Order: sequence, then C-alpha cells, then structure tokens
Amino acid sequence: MAKRIVVNVGVTETRLAVQDGNQLTELYVERARRRSIVSNIYKGVVTNVLPGMQAAFVDIGLHKDAFLYGGDYTAELTDAADERAHRPEDDGGNGDPVETPPEAAESVEEELADAEAEGGENRSAFVHAPIEELLHKGQEILVQVSKESLGSKGARITSFISIPGRYIVFMPQSRHVGVSRRIHDEAERERLRNIVKAVRPPSGGFIVRTVAEGKGEEEITADIQFLSRLWSQVQSRHETARAPALLHEEMDLTFRVVRDLFSPEVEQFLVDTDEGYAKVLGYANTLVPQLAGRVKRYEGKQPIFEATGIEKEIDKALRRRVWLKSGGYIVIDHTEALVAIDVNTGKYVGKRDFEETVLKINLEAAAEAVRQIRLRDLGGIIILDFIDMERAEHREQVSRALKKALADDKARTNVLEISELGIVEMTRKRARQDLQSMFFSACPTCKGGGHVKSDAALAAEIFRKIQAQVSDAVPGGEVLVRSHPEMAHRLEAEEREGVERLQAIIGRKIVPQGVPTYHREEYDVTFR
Repeated sequence: MAKRIVVNVGVTETRLAVQDGNQLTELYVERARRRSIVSNIYKGVVTNVLPGMQAAFVDIGLHKDAFLYGGDYTAELTDAADERAHRPEDDGGNGDPVETPPEAAESVEEELADAEAEGGENRSAFVHAPIEELLHKGQEILVQVSKESLGSKGARITSFISIPGRYIVFMPQSRHVGVSRRIHDEAERERLRNIVKAVRPPSGGFIVRTVAEGKGEEEITADIQFLSRLWSQVQSRHETARAPALLHEEMDLTFRVVRDLFSPEVEQFLVDTDEGYAKVLGYANTLVPQLAGRVKRYEGKQPIFEATGIEKEIDKALRRRVWLKSGGYIVIDHTEALVAIDVNTGKYVGKRDFEETVLKINLEAAAEAVRQIRLRDLGGIIILDFIDMERAEHREQVSRALKKALADDKARTNVLEISELGIVEMTRKRARQDLQSMFFSACPTCKGGGHVKSDAALAAEIFRKIQAQVSDAVPGGEVLVRSHPEMAHRLEAEEREGVERLQAIIGRKIVPQGVPTYHREEYDVTFR
C-alpha cells in the first residue's frame, strides 16, 4: 500500500496520521482548547533584557513570557547580508533544502526547520549589536513563535518572519530568491527563480518549495500575491494593535497538512466525519485541486484508526519498550536533558556468528529507532546505545543505515559518528511537545520518577515517624495510622510482628486504617 493520510475528528481533538504502506510514520494531534501557536505572529512588549545571556523576555499575551535569544532578533537587514545570504546548502519549506538566508529559520512549521542548517554562519551577515543596545524594557516588537512552550519554559520567538504558502515561503525582511535544492534540474530551477523575480513585490524574499516543480506562472504568482496581501494585513494590524496582541494565527491542523504534506505521493486522504471531510475537500480544492479527488469520506463502521491499524501503532509509540521483528527490542527513556535509546538482543539468539547476530539487530534497531523518533517527535540530545560491534565495517554499516533512515525526517538533525562502544550522539530540532508530553502527565505519586517506595521501606518509614513523634504526644491513648488500603493491610498482616514490637516500645496501641483516596505513598500518623 502506498502513502496515505488518515484523519480522525473527535469531540475535543483531531488526530491526523501519515502511513507509508501499513506503517505509521507521523502523528499529529490538535486539541480544541489548545491550538498550536508555532508560526503565530505577535506584537509583543519586552519585559526584561538579560545582557549576561544576550536574551530577552517578551510578553506576547500568553501565561508565560516568551524567550527571545539575541541571535533571533535584528532591527534591520543590511545590503551585505542580502548579498551573502545566497547559499545553496540551506533548507526550507516542507523540509526542503534551499538557497535561503537565515531569516527563514525557526519561524514556521518543522517542515521549515532545516532552513537554519547554516543559520549560525549566515546570521553573522546581519549587523548584531549587544542585545541591551537593541532592546529595552517596555519596547514593542514584532515577533513570530518558533517553538512551543515546553515544560517549564516559555515559547521561543524570533523576529525573522517566515510565512509559508503552498509553493512559496515569504520572508519579509529579505530580498533573496531561493529554490529548493531537491529540485535538481538546473533549467527548472532557473525557470522558477525567474518567475518569482518577475512577479515579486518591491520588498521581501522568497523560497520556492519543492512542490512548485513543474508548476506554471499563474499558480506561483497567485501564491506570492496571497502571501503579500497576508503580510500587508499583519503590518496594518501591527500599526493599530495594542501590545501584547496576536496579529496572525496559523491555520488549523488539517489546513497545514493539506498545504505541506498532501503531495502526489499520497494516494488517499481519508476523513471520518462529514464536517471534517468537507473542510479537507475545501482546502484541497483551493490549494491542490488536481489532488482533490483523492480526498475520501471514510464509511466503515469500525473507528477509522482501528480499521487502519493506527491505534495499535500509537499504543506501541507510547510504550517504553518497542519490540523488533527479529525478537530484539529497543528501550526509550526520557530524562530532563536528553533521550536515551538502548538496543537489546531480547529473544533473538541468531544462528552461528555472534557478530552477524548483533549486526542484524542493530540494523533493524536503527530503522525502528528513527521511526520512533519521528513518530514521538523526540528532540534535543538523543543518545542511541547499539549493541557493541567488534568489526569497524559493521559499525560503519549501522551508521549509514541510521543516516539513511533520517534522510526522510523533516526536522533538522545532526548525527555524530558511531563510537567503538556502539554509541551514537545526535541532536534533533522540534518545535512542539513530543508524543509522551501530549498524552501523559507526571505521576502524582512518583513525580515522574517511574518508581514508588517498596512496601517494606514504606512500613519502616511509618515506624520511624511514630517513634519520632511519640515523645511530643500526650501520654496514653493509641496511634492511628491512616494510609492506602494496601499499606494498611500490610501493617496488619506481613508487618504485624514489627507493629507489636513497636507497641511494646512506645506503650501504645497502633491502629492501621485504610483510606481509599490516599495514593500509594501517602499516610499520616495521629496520636489520640
């Protein structure tokens, strides 16, 4: 089966999955009460400038101030910058490598994230003064969200605005015209560049996206005109709005997917509700009319994600352990600073050659690890711990397989060479919450640690608490120990000998009482 997009429209959330054959490769979730703010444009107010960090905090109207790094702010674009920005190795639009200056980076969907592949070098083309000379408290500035608020951190913002269309990405602060390097034909590249140069407005730069290949002047011109009008509206709102204010809100999930992912490779676009189907069909007729016939209304009785096998894949993607077809498995652990992926042989014992057994598992694990990274949208520092390989050629083989699997990932990645111990260090940029953060919250008992105290340790702790407080209590009476029912039962059964010994020491009767509403580690001691 070829590539397809499947949409499940629920009461409170919309889930959208991309399948390659029967394999789930991407999953997007949008909740009615919490729309993504990535690519939204705001008029913000600087609340604090931190010279020591070369950064600032900006109030854009959210519950937390947004973070603006000095390198993501510029007051103007110099002529020198525009001349030096013509670089063929950068990337943009739909994960497309392009000739583009850095202002396309960090400002739109993750499909544009790779635009900053050479961002650090390119941004040196801009005139950068210390941030305290550019910004001051109370100053109003125009910014765009480049990264969602994650955990305790506020959203990250940039002043380098990028507005994506179907075929074009518009960059108001630039004058450069770039073309996706995934369009390999030089004549086609030049044709597209000339079309854009002929119809472009006096100001603003453009990236021609991969999907524009083969398109005519009329389609590209319409995209440019639409984006130019949109930017004019943003500017008008900026002049009249009182900060903090939202000036432009990115469209909903289905629109973004039709715009960025609905390509000729997608043979089917399934939607499970009449309202959702009408919306997707309308977007398709506007953006990709030649593909609109591939949008279908799902008519099955079984829930669409169950019928297509997606529900099971999501369930797997939420587990810590993921089994491989060979019988090996990978374990995915999250820490505050990084994600660790460990490869294990599991049930697979191979046949004769141990090195070949290890190689087979590691190759399979490389492909599955990348699939899980994309599906879970893991970001930051990622450590992959493959099974040790003695042969250098085997390590090289696994390294190539890993990089090949990552080639289809739209998020920008940086992978170091595999070590002799089978360790691979990599970084991956993401703009949104990962799947685990989207579906889970930290356990109120273990506080996200993944472990609770053992029964024996908890009983000993209760005994110590009683001993510590008995000297301050009124003589006589008894001790009431209220705890989770399972703990109360343990005190009356397995720990009965300890309870009797403690009663003899303190000269009081100990009365366990189970409280169903108490969590596993909760208890209190009352002297009465």
